[in-house]
Amino acid sequence: MFKLFEKVFGSYSDRELKRIKPIVDKIDELEPQMQALSDEQLKAKTPEFKKRLGEGETLDDILPEAFAVVREASKRVLGMRHFRVQLIGGIVLHQGRIAEMKTGEGKTLVATLPVYLNALEGKGVHVVTVNDYLATRDSEWMGKLYNFLGLSVGLIVHGLNNEERRQAYSCDITYGTNNEYGFDYLRDNMVIYKQDMVQRDLHFAIVDEVDSILVDEARTPLIISGAGDKSTDLYTRADAFAKRLKVKVFTELDDKEQTDDIEADYIVDEKANTATLTAGGMRKAEEFFGIGNLSDPDNMTISHHINQALRANGLMKKDKDYVVKDGEVIIVDEFTGRLMYGRRYSNGLHQAIEAKEGVKVERESKTLASITFQNYFRMYKKLSGMTGTAQTEEEEFQSIYKLDVIVIPTNLPVARVDHHDSVYKNERGKFNAVIDQIVECNKKGQPVLIGTISIEKSELLSSMLKKRGVSHQVLNAKYHEKEAEIIAQAGKLGAVTIATNMAGRGTDIVLGGNAEYMAKQEMRKKGFSEDIINQATGFNDTNDMEILEARKVYRGLYEGFKEITNAEREKVVEAGGLFIIGTERHESRRIDNQLRGRAGRQGDPGESRFYISLEDDLMRLFGSDRLTGMVEALGLEEDQPIEHKMLTGAIENAQKRVEGKNFGIRKNVLQYDDVMNKQREVIYDQRKKVLNGENIKESIIKMMHGIADNIVNLFCSENPHPDFWDWEGIISYAEKAFVPEGTLNFPKDEMEDLNKEKLREVIIDSMLKRYEEKEWEFGSELMRELERVVLLRVVDQKWMDHIDDMEQLQNGVRLRAFGQKDPVIEYKIEGFEMFEEMNRNIQSDVVRIILNTHIDRNRMPQREKVAEPVTASHGGDEVKKPVVRKNKVGRNDPCPCGSGKKYKKCCGIDE
Repeated sequence: MFKLFEKVFGSYSDRELKRIKPIVDKIDELEPQMQALSDEQLKAKTPEFKKRLGEGETLDDILPEAFAVVREASKRVLGMRHFRVQLIGGIVLHQGRIAEMKTGEGKTLVATLPVYLNALEGKGVHVVTVNDYLATRDSEWMGKLYNFLGLSVGLIVHGLNNEERRQAYSCDITYGTNNEYGFDYLRDNMVIYKQDMVQRDLHFAIVDEVDSILVDEARTPLIISGAGDKSTDLYTRADAFAKRLKVKVFTELDDKEQTDDIEADYIVDEKANTATLTAGGMRKAEEFFGIGNLSDPDNMTISHHINQALRANGLMKKDKDYVVKDGEVIIVDEFTGRLMYGRRYSNGLHQAIEAKEGVKVERESKTLASITFQNYFRMYKKLSGMTGTAQTEEEEFQSIYKLDVIVIPTNLPVARVDHHDSVYKNERGKFNAVIDQIVECNKKGQPVLIGTISIEKSELLSSMLKKRGVSHQVLNAKYHEKEAEIIAQAGKLGAVTIATNMAGRGTDIVLGGNAEYMAKQEMRKKGFSEDIINQATGFNDTNDMEILEARKVYRGLYEGFKEITNAEREKVVEAGGLFIIGTERHESRRIDNQLRGRAGRQGDPGESRFYISLEDDLMRLFGSDRLTGMVEALGLEEDQPIEHKMLTGAIENAQKRVEGKNFGIRKNVLQYDDVMNKQREVIYDQRKKVLNGENIKESIIKMMHGIADNIVNLFCSENPHPDFWDWEGIISYAEKAFVPEGTLNFPKDEMEDLNKEKLREVIIDSMLKRYEEKEWEFGSELMRELERVVLLRVVDQKWMDHIDDMEQLQNGVRLRAFGQKDPVIEYKIEGFEMFEEMNRNIQSDVVRIILNTHIDRNRMPQREKVAEPVTASHGGDEVKKPVVRKNKVGRNDPCPCGSGKKYKKCCGIDE
């Protein structure tokens, strides 16, 4: 029914494109007018647009003219003219939507249109890319266009200092990676002086490869950590225990089977990604660790270490999930196959893997600040994105980010042939067929790109190709730039390239070879340094004679290689274009589509085929038993493939099930973070008031009223008569910290007339009197800064502890699902109570310190950080930075890591 409706009325994208067409027609009509302008007249359009916006016109009013200006400027500066489909993409991005544009359709150029238009408001536009290499390349390349039109361009990459970051964010347009933007936001909310903040308000962002950033990377939060407690030997002991146990692996547990009856100590459910002790395993754990009851709250730490050891040994696979290199456990990114240097799994899982592999177990860290990508990017006033594959995740984009997906037509019709999947009985048969296909293509010179989902499979294919004498490249995706170079040459005549499915994203594969990278390679042979080569192929303006000479050499080489690649392109087209081979279906259809999209750019010919076996993880875990039964019934040999539309449909259904499961995981992460996000906003607003130098005297007085309420509520029983109140508690609590001694020793006659309201007034009046005395003693200016210093320090300390407490709560409430309770609702209720408790503690500590402090009135109180961040990580994957100790710390001094312990009992324990 839905497909019939689409045939009659067109898809949602078709209907939206019809609405956009008149705007594109207007831009086309303005082209001759813009061509007639001189460079100076074209540049003068920018101040003219800004003036018109200041006089009340909207961005939509000036859109056709602004886009026409960018199109003309691009022709003059970059030698590229925007196609009509690119203008459509630009309008979609300006409207705050996702533009789905196929590979090779020029998304980098498309972004210049909405970026220029929105930058005219002067509030800053952020272009978000997946890695530093692409951010640098695009900022320099497109920066020439923006600079020509009088706009400034900044770049945020790893390793910049605060001043460099601030300058980059103050530009009209800023390029950077998702991680850098997110970490800068968190760091800005940890500074103690306003001038240390680097970001402006989050106005408009265009996210390149939006599916990778807002979907794939959204499962795990960004975390900034400080030094935590030292790792214990519990990881090693728990690992030794786990290695003694018998394991049973299930892909799907039968409803009839009870885990208690299974002759195994723990069960690994690969589908649910869990590892659980059986009743027998629990008994062994109690015996091994010498404890009475593993489920006892006192044994939570041991239980946690055992669970992580079981996960490390039962679920985490070496050379698939991680590799061991130079005595370190390095995570392999599940989406890209890249090695994630410096990143670490959270919650002690990384330490458990280190214990399993017998390498040094590093110490755990303490979370100082965290946020999910969902909540970070939802803070932008307007958000848009572009990618080649977004439609399969449209529901997620709509429900979480309120973004709809518009499919933009290609500039030239797609000529790629997508063959049905070839399904084999087992993996050996599948890989033999893949090798046969590669050899067949190689004989006629047809380039082949083979996509794998793990390093292990890449190496297996490579060894098989060596035996058949086929020359090939294996992409060990470690460096983005090197990766881009290898991928760019995958279209050369007879090229065979093995790569992880998403390696080299953002790089077009040009049939016949990429002249730019060939020229770079020749410059290396001529002895040019890497830095000069980058400058020679860069786009930034310079007067440096060495760079100008290198650019001249590069241009000569490029032109020479361009003639060679153009001639070779004809032969590759004749051979059938690039052949894409998928060696396994990914659990996401989107990533398969990305692999397919490598071929057939800009109307090029090409082919694609996926090879699948019933032993592949996806088929094993999520394929239907009916499918397996059917293949068995046919009695096929291992080298006999089945190609049928029904099989392709069954595989797509398996993928849909996994996509639904993964969407559920991401939604769950967001539900928990939404609770923290509300609390985060309250805390960060409090900090901003302090950083902006606001007068917080009123807030301090409100806190005193809150404290008086707490005292009355805590110590005065429901009986109104004072004889029934806890006077010992009232006096010891209030007179120790808030009011002078003897204030609450009421004479007998006054006691008769005393009620709760009067007691409250006495406490408040006494605190206010003491407060005014302090102000008179210190002076107003000193008092205001003291209030800011104290509030900032107490809020930061309590908030850090609260983040830890909320993490513990999140781990604990999940078990309540067994008691038929919704863990998220439980988390919200208890999280709110904990937040209220934290606020009461903040009030109490701030007022107590202010009323009891003694300072030198000739010296302004100094602000101090409660803890220094030592790691920045995505998803608990820590990127280590050295802790620099500037001054010698005394043995009995507070530890500089901010733990609150003495130095000799914390970081100095080994000294």
